[in-house]
Amino acid sequence: MTESKVKFSEPLRVFVYGTLKPGEANYQRYCADKVVKVKRAVTLGKLFALPMGYPAMTLGQDQVHGYLFCFSDPEVLSALDYLEDYQPTRPMLENLYNRQQVKVYDLQGQSLGWAWAYFMTLELVGKFKGILQADGWWSGCGLTAKERYEFEKLP
Repeated sequence: MTESKVKFSEPLRVFVYGTLKPGEANYQRYCADKVVKVKRAVTLGKLFALPMGYPAMTLGQDQVHGYLFCFSDPEVLSALDYLEDYQPTRPMLENLYNRQQVKVYDLQGQSLGWAWAYFMTLELVGKFKGILQADGWWSGCGLTAKERYEFEKLP
């Protein structure tokens, strides 16, 4: 997984699929008053529910559903790295999640460009006994498919 240079003159773009999504446990603390644009989106990977109450995405070719967030403050990335137990200078296997850029698409399959996303290794998902989410959607607060689309109206 490569670390590329972020151009701080452009908005920070992050694809979220778990507790950072609108309505989920960490949205208010880490995103609500910092996000400047929200759009429903998908990327490629495999999504797992973990028994600790949060999900993990691994590399893969399935659709993972979430949101593309744009932030004007690049310092948000440091807070998200802390939440996800990711340190760019630490070996990959010592991180809980690793951050890398992914291609993100709208719900019609049109490219939205690149964004940061957090991945867990398949080995760690196995160790935690993750359960594959075949539909590519995770919710810790019981949001249904219909309710998840209503959040796109956010700023």
